[in-house]
Amino acid sequence: MIQVHGVSKRFASLVLDDVHLSVPRGSLVGLVGPGASGKSVLVKAITGLVRPDAGRIVVDGQELTSLGELELQAARARFGMLFQQNALFDFMTVEGNVAFPLRRLTTLAEPEIRARARDRLARVGLAGFEDRMPAALSGGQKKRVGIARATITDAPIRLYDEPAAGLDPVTSQKIFDLLREEQRAAGATAIMISSDVDRLLSVVDRIVMMVRGRVVFDGPVDGARSSENAMVRQFLRGETEGPL
Repeated sequence: MIQVHGVSKRFASLVLDDVHLSVPRGSLVGLVGPGASGKSVLVKAITGLVRPDAGRIVVDGQELTSLGELELQAARARFGMLFQQNALFDFMTVEGNVAFPLRRLTTLAEPEIRARARDRLARVGLAGFEDRMPAALSGGQKKRVGIARATITDAPIRLYDEPAAGLDPVTSQKIFDLLREEQRAAGATAIMISSDVDRLLSVVDRIVMMVRGRVVFDGPVDGARSSENAMVRQFLRGETEGPL
């Protein structure tokens, strides 16, 4: 379980403003909101990449906000992260990118690491792509490599930042379905940030909406669709006039 208690963070301006959030174990929560609403910063705070100025973050009973850097590094082994821009190493092959977390975080023998990387690539539909370089991949293929890398350690907590950004509608839906399938198969706890609201709503258990650093809605998908909150209605319907 992920618990965020009263977290605030300021850079040049206030980015997170007294955020409270609870993500039950084994659930997939969609995190939405206008640009610059604090979504990515919140996810980075949950992983310990950003330290909040106030508040507490507790993951599976461990308070991350009280840990030192070495302890945080160990705690991050529980997280799998799919970055918005894929963040693939352009000097590594596809297999090398996927195997990187195992080489960094485990003591597995090299044959086992390579076998796991190839198996994970096959599971995301990229069997035979092991020796290709990222520059030779399409946008959708790069996303799949990112998914394989984010899930290869079978991390119990998974964070996905705009997993379908820039992809066509058919590829986007395949990516969302694949992430949901992987999350369910592993029983993982996951947070997914996406601007593709319609497709996001088709795979998540719950929706959390942020506006200007604050949570303005937290509830089931049906509750979001029927919400009387003007900001939620405007965002989900894509209306240009309203309080946002």
